Amino acid sequence: MKYNLAVKPGTTKKNKTGGWRTFTPTFDKEKCIGCGTCARICPEGICRPNKKGKKNKKGIIYYEPDLDYCKGCGLCAENCPAKAITMKLDK
Repeated sequence: MKYNLAVKPGTTKKNKTGGWRTFTPTFDKEKCIGCGTCARICPEGICRPNKKGKKNKKGIIYYEPDLDYCKGCGLCAENCPAKAITMKLDK
């Protein structure tokens, strides 16, 4: 079966796509429990432990999104067990 794709699969990291999203995830580092659910559920792989390994007040390395590549789908917020992620209208 042949598909007519706009880009090859797996090339998202080569193209910044966050500029066209409608909603942006906002991560509350103090609510984050460091479970990694957001990282596992994100179809673009943009949720990761913060780059500097900083910890919240509970001593947990919290997760952050890479908004350059986030498409605003909201799966991270919908599946976060700690409700540490909310979706806000992008400005």
